[in-house]
Amino acid sequence: MQKVEKFFDKVGDIVGYICMFIMALMIIDVFFNVVARYFFSYGNVAFQELEWHFFAVIFLLGMSYALKEDAHVRVDIFYAKFSPKNKALINMIGTVIFVIPFALLVSNLSFEFVSDAYTSAEASADPGGLTHRWIIKALIPFSFYLLVFFAIGFFIRNFNLYKKAKKGE
Repeated sequence: MQKVEKFFDKVGDIVGYICMFIMALMIIDVFFNVVARYFFSYGNVAFQELEWHFFAVIFLLGMSYALKEDAHVRVDIFYAKFSPKNKALINMIGTVIFVIPFALLVSNLSFEFVSDAYTSAEASADPGGLTHRWIIKALIPFSFYLLVFFAIGFFIRNFNLYKKAKKGE
């Protein structure tokens, strides 16, 4: 199980690097937009829309990376006082009861959303805006399936921690 856990960690690191790269692109894009607007009186709708497209990618992929890094939001007032064994148990139960069903629900329900955007050739309503909006929308089901993938890895890591803590009793 340790090798499987390491595999999930390596894939998670790749997703983290992708998010870092896209964050750098977003910073460059925002910098360009600000400098172009305030120093050269130039505005480009496509570059402005690209900002929120980059942000969407960072958010959607970043939620999986946050789970991998155990940096997600939880109620730490109680959790912090638990033993490592109980923390691992809570993480496993929460993953099976909440994370995986929610991620599957969102991903499965979002296919029609993406399909509608694709079939209608949805594009920006603003002149000069981005076309092919279905591409960014297609990231929704993909990212939630990716979240299921990382939830399995998170479960395995906590299962290993649980076994290790149980041996230490």
